[in-house]
Amino acid sequence: MCTAHSGHFWERDNSMAKAAKQEKQLDNQLIQKLEVERADFLRALSRIQGIVEKRNTIPILSNVMLQAEKNTLKLTATDMDMVAQETIPAKVEISGATTVPAHTLYDIVRKLSEGSKITLEAEPNSGRLRVESTNAKFDLSYLPAEDFTVLAEGNLTHNFVLKASECERLIDKARFAMSTEETRYYLNGVYLHVAKSEGGDSVLRAVATDGHRLARIEMALPAGAAGMAGVIIPRKAVTELKKLTEENSGDIQIGVSENKIKFATGNVVLLSKLIDGTFPDYEKVIPSKNDKIMEVDTKTLSQAVDRVSTISTEKTRGIKLSLNAGSMKLSANSPESGQAEEEVQINYASNKLDIGFNSRYMLDMLAQFEGETVQFLLSDPTAPALVRDPADVGALYVIMPMRV
Repeated sequence: MCTAHSGHFWERDNSMAKAAKQEKQLDNQLIQKLEVERADFLRALSRIQGIVEKRNTIPILSNVMLQAEKNTLKLTATDMDMVAQETIPAKVEISGATTVPAHTLYDIVRKLSEGSKITLEAEPNSGRLRVESTNAKFDLSYLPAEDFTVLAEGNLTHNFVLKASECERLIDKARFAMSTEETRYYLNGVYLHVAKSEGGDSVLRAVATDGHRLARIEMALPAGAAGMAGVIIPRKAVTELKKLTEENSGDIQIGVSENKIKFATGNVVLLSKLIDGTFPDYEKVIPSKNDKIMEVDTKTLSQAVDRVSTISTEKTRGIKLSLNAGSMKLSANSPESGQAEEEVQINYASNKLDIGFNSRYMLDMLAQFEGETVQFLLSDPTAPALVRDPADVGALYVIMPMRV
């Protein structure tokens, strides 16, 4: 489905010295003493600790930075390609900052009693940060905040606002089709860009593809996005953005530059580098002459595919659709397991057609549908299928057939 492309994966800075030239450094005195609510602390840690890699060659990248100032505590985590920040209320005696192991701190706070208050107090002589709540005490090794390096935001040339629900629809409905193949790095994310709709209107469009399936989601172009160059949001940032949109009902402020994208809402900020590559011309693989139209109940089809695919081979997950006027038979065969078939009622008036699909790809796609019915536009057993959601005219999917 996708054409070959030559290019270079964006460079990962392995050297803190090199990164320091590009990023801003923080220089604060050590945290002295503060108190936070467990619920606030846990929510913030659970949101940002996913960015921190489990294994790091640079020890401080395993840490979360804690910055106490006035009546707030700011938590910051980074993997050098992305940074997440969240600010929570705190009773601060003396302002300051330090860094401690992110996953360890998260596990500690998670296991403390609900409704409790947590005290953080640095002990400079021992080089430890004490975490205390009711009868529990933990002493964590810390590293100085001045060694913690975060991405510089830079000049974000295009800024616009989306409702959290709009942002979630745009990105989440496309993300299932992202590639996981590192060799085609430019497909390892969601392509966000300005385009023209089929009706000629300017739209903000999100596209993802792995070469076997494609998702294209669009919405009316928000103010401030006109003229924005297309950007590829990395898979990890897309995953973190999903957490952000799921837990918010307000607005998401989005800023875009040539090499970074920023999402901000309330007291949470997510800043990520972009994939430095060229997304393929996906329009070439969207069929325009498929004239065999089949409509079927979304839930009925999804459940039938799920049941019949139990028999399909683990490697191919192939499932065959045999279409006739008014009905469709789904079938699967496996030398090891046997065979299965199920018939469902459909709205179809064209010639008989047998076509095979990967059942997992079908289920992933059908999970994005909001309406009661799904519409397949087909051509022949070897041509890609165009799939539409009648309840969401801005959503379009393409799935490649397979031999079964």
